[in-house]
Amino acid sequence: MSTKDYLEKDFYKVLGVPKDAGTAEIKKAYRKLAREFHPDANKGDTRAEERFKEISEAYDVLADEKRRKEYDEARALFGNGGFRPPGAGGAGGFPFDLGDLFGGGGAAGQQAGGAGGIGDLFGGLFGGRQGGRQQPPRRGQDVESEVTLNFTDAVDGATVPIRLTSSEPCRHCNGTGAAAGTMPRTCPTCSGTGQTSRNQGGFAFSEPCRDCKGRGLLVDEPCIVCHGSGRAKSARTMQVRVPAGVQDGQRIRLKGKGAPGERGGPAGDLYVVVHVRPHPVFGRKGDNLTVTAPVTFPEAVLGAEVTVPTLGGQPVTLKLPAGTKNGATLRVRGRGAARKDGTRGDLLVTVDVLVPTELQPKALEALEAYREATAAEDPRATLMQAAKGA
Repeated sequence: MSTKDYLEKDFYKVLGVPKDAGTAEIKKAYRKLAREFHPDANKGDTRAEERFKEISEAYDVLADEKRRKEYDEARALFGNGGFRPPGAGGAGGFPFDLGDLFGGGGAAGQQAGGAGGIGDLFGGLFGGRQGGRQQPPRRGQDVESEVTLNFTDAVDGATVPIRLTSSEPCRHCNGTGAAAGTMPRTCPTCSGTGQTSRNQGGFAFSEPCRDCKGRGLLVDEPCIVCHGSGRAKSARTMQVRVPAGVQDGQRIRLKGKGAPGERGGPAGDLYVVVHVRPHPVFGRKGDNLTVTAPVTFPEAVLGAEVTVPTLGGQPVTLKLPAGTKNGATLRVRGRGAARKDGTRGDLLVTVDVLVPTELQPKALEALEAYREATAAEDPRATLMQAAKGA
């Protein structure tokens, strides 16, 4: 709304009060009219809605002593649209039309713009660039949550329910923070911006307004549910898709799944920290899965085909080369964790050569024969030689 529109409106007439009405009388008139024309009491009535906006606009100015004074001075200065500077046009002067004055064109517009006092007057009355003090949209808050998955779901991905507790616009007052039949007013300290400037050491710092707590609005009669904050706690259960291949401790961001925004602002984000339960058989190393496969001494020496399990699939058979050492790793391609590009990591099989603690007589006899056959070989000869040369 333009400055011209404000000056042409009679806020006293809108509220039905005389120009010398006190604050209590203005407030009483506003409450009566607000209850009568409130949208909740006039569903679908566009005329009542427009009337309610006019009433709220008038009260927003007249209930604030500073703004009311500036409004009265402006109307007294311009009258009904005419402005007569002293000494202009003879004894009576001549009227400047408000449209010419605020259009900025011609000598009249330039004179008014350069007067300084007029600019200050309208800057204080209408909040400078704030104009009608339209509150900007506000982004919703980010929400943090946690979820615990079993090992298989973390590898393959899963959809899990997450219960969230967040803040959203109060349903009782539709996020205004004001009691039924009333409306909040623009904070006079920050002119509705929710921010104030503070000078320190030659620098100006912007910070949330202390009077309105950054909302840009003040509530005279708070809502009985949210107590004037305009926000209320809300609990909801959301089905969240956890991507395949997520790792323990990983933080997932789900855009737009956080708390709802205000005045058409976007919703915040949801951040989910994932905890993964350990698996009794498989482990994880990046995109690869790990498993330890026990093998016997003859299998390691002579070579063999050994069968090992896979996560959620059919077992696979591996060819164990002859002479395989303890701790050697065999690789099974494509049997690991899922990747973002749709491929999968590998399954890393670590060989664990078993040393028997008890032997049957025939096995013991065979082992004794093997020891005698290899008695001439000293497995520590290289070690001893290296130690002497060190």
